[in-house]
Amino acid sequence: MIRRLSRFLFTALALVTVAGLFSQAQAQSFLTRHVREASVTGQAQSIGRLPATQTLRFDIVLPLRHEAELDNFLQALSDPSSPDYRRFVSPQEFTARFGPSQEDYDALIHFAKANGFTVVGGSRDAMDVQFTASVSSVEKAFHVTLGLYQHPTENRTYFAPDREPTADLSIPLWHISGLDNFSRPRPASLHRNAGVRANVVKGSCPGGYYCGSDMRAAYYGSGSLTGAGQNVGLLEYVGYDIADLNTYFSNAKQTNNVPVKGISTDGSSLSCLAKQGCDDREQILDMTQAISMAPGMTALYVFVGGSDTAMLSSMTTHTPLVGQIGSSWTWEPSDPSTDDPYFKKFAAQGQNYFQAAGDSGAYTPSSSYVYPGDDAYVTVVGGTDLQVSSAGGPWSSETAWSDGGGGVYTPDAIPIPSWQQLAGVITSANKGSTTLRNSPDVSAEANFDFYTCADQEACQGGWGGTSFAAPMWAGYMALINQQALENSNPRLGFVNPAIYNIGVGSGYSKAFHDITKGSNGEPTTAGYDLATGWGSPNSNLIAALTGSQGGGSTVTLTPSSLAWTNVVVGATGSTKTATLTNTGTSAVNISSMTASGDFATKTVANACGSTLAVGKSCSIGVTFTPTQLGARTGTLTVTDDAAGSPHTISLSGTGTAQATLSPASATFTTEPVGTKSPVKVFTLSNKQAVSLTGISISLSGDFSVSSKTCKSTLAAKSSCTVSVAFKPSAKGTRTGTLTVKDNAVGSPQTSSLKGTGK
Repeated sequence: MIRRLSRFLFTALALVTVAGLFSQAQAQSFLTRHVREASVTGQAQSIGRLPATQTLRFDIVLPLRHEAELDNFLQALSDPSSPDYRRFVSPQEFTARFGPSQEDYDALIHFAKANGFTVVGGSRDAMDVQFTASVSSVEKAFHVTLGLYQHPTENRTYFAPDREPTADLSIPLWHISGLDNFSRPRPASLHRNAGVRANVVKGSCPGGYYCGSDMRAAYYGSGSLTGAGQNVGLLEYVGYDIADLNTYFSNAKQTNNVPVKGISTDGSSLSCLAKQGCDDREQILDMTQAISMAPGMTALYVFVGGSDTAMLSSMTTHTPLVGQIGSSWTWEPSDPSTDDPYFKKFAAQGQNYFQAAGDSGAYTPSSSYVYPGDDAYVTVVGGTDLQVSSAGGPWSSETAWSDGGGGVYTPDAIPIPSWQQLAGVITSANKGSTTLRNSPDVSAEANFDFYTCADQEACQGGWGGTSFAAPMWAGYMALINQQALENSNPRLGFVNPAIYNIGVGSGYSKAFHDITKGSNGEPTTAGYDLATGWGSPNSNLIAALTGSQGGGSTVTLTPSSLAWTNVVVGATGSTKTATLTNTGTSAVNISSMTASGDFATKTVANACGSTLAVGKSCSIGVTFTPTQLGARTGTLTVTDDAAGSPHTISLSGTGTAQATLSPASATFTTEPVGTKSPVKVFTLSNKQAVSLTGISISLSGDFSVSSKTCKSTLAAKSSCTVSVAFKPSAKGTRTGTLTVKDNAVGSPQTSSLKGTGK
């Protein structure tokens, strides 16, 4: 589905929102779009309206407050040099800083009740309120008509609003979930003919297929971590039959000791029984993968609901908070930013959301059901074809899975996140984008090699999909967070910034299986690629992420940023200093210190060498020499053998003009036609430490040079003047331009002139 037209429509409607903020009497638009393109372009045939008396269940989401401050906080959470590094907030603390105010929440409740809505769920901490109401009440409250349409690509009808909803409220609203059923969520699991086997499988489950325990053995090994003390969450649009989970472990001759706890987030049934025509294969395989990777986790919470916002909001407030979440479902939102408040909240609260990349090969702009496999705030998991040495044995080899999702040009066109802009991530070999979000981030086994159970009579092998990889990574994250806590460190939270730092660092080959063979339609390359991300994990990744590698080598690089104010283009600003400190228990070996953009490193007192002893600090000088006018950015990167390498700080500065002409504009006195006005004086200033040459002065319109001190050359750090007079040749407003050409960057310098003839 192409969403660009919808973005255009939403931009136009946003103008209405601004006006509506000033008066409760004016209808105000939501901050996300809701109209489906097919409904307004004629792609979907209109076949009537929803019955006025039909009851709808819907979810209204309130927007974040202080979102710019939240974005800065999220950056600080992943910055080891920041005092906020991994200092996550509780749901209540998040609400106080970034969530809706009590007044806004109360205003929404009052509005809803005044329109005949019944409150059935949600909370201020969850940033949403769930309601039920008749179709007629919904249409009246939001100034829409809920029409019925023939789906353009599926053999079914759907309902949807005919225009963007508005509400007679003075407070902003983010989104309504439940106003349409255009998109039906889909699981990412696939099944292939069990008789067609791409490679020899040496799994521990019946028929030689892979069990979830084989993934633990291949990617983690025989270590003692089990996920103890950790909770894992799963997002599921449908309930489950616990008997199928028990059958799986019984057939695999294994014991499950993890309690499974179902959470209905919006009144949806937790039950999915074969005798009622419900298939729970996706839900059961998600459970088996997570449990098998972290068999000692405290509990597995299965969040079941009918809408994305209902499930995600519940996950951000549930007690206990789930630290790692797996999702094997994809859907097509009306607006790709709909869930970002919740994904950002996950990161702020130390939760990590793993999303299956999908199973239709490389992404294209016409791909459907990609989201949220291209969202910037989730960890996207691609697919591989894994070989092990023996059943329950170690990793042997791995190639890209041909059906695994991944790529750049999705329908959502989400901008590239900061951690994918690190030097060495995007290369000509991997064909990634430098402007758009690239997927996946990591990967794991997803070929048609798995054993699954469902519907009490359908245990079989030959199943595959990135559905198996995403919950596996959620379980693996439970091992990581267990190790972090045992090291007396906080849990990791959103792991992408740390993973990408490892990927471009010297410890990459020890932490990941770099997959360089196979393709999903995108090439596999050394390092990051659009088929497998950084690859699959090995046991060393846990040490790399939790700071327990390298004999205790850890460092901090401070401050988190260096900034220069105005520096003349071509000149070098003052030297600023960054400090590298060895906070670990062993010496750190430094391999490189580089600065990108218009910045350079410089030797200063106490300069860093090739080795930094325990407890010692050293200094790195940085200079700024702008090559262009305006804001300039770069990164100081220190690569070493300490945990989290490479270490970076952001650099910024502003390049200013080498020469200026002031004032930038002037209005002369009104004069009779043919009469010369008093002069106005303009000053040309050379801001450089060298002479300004090639100076020539010209005027247009009814303006002329009366006198000047400017010559063809102007000495360094000096100025000269040009006196200009106005002599109108006709009545009315007269305009012109004073133009000075020279050899400065940004030449010519101009001032706009205006006068009136009478």
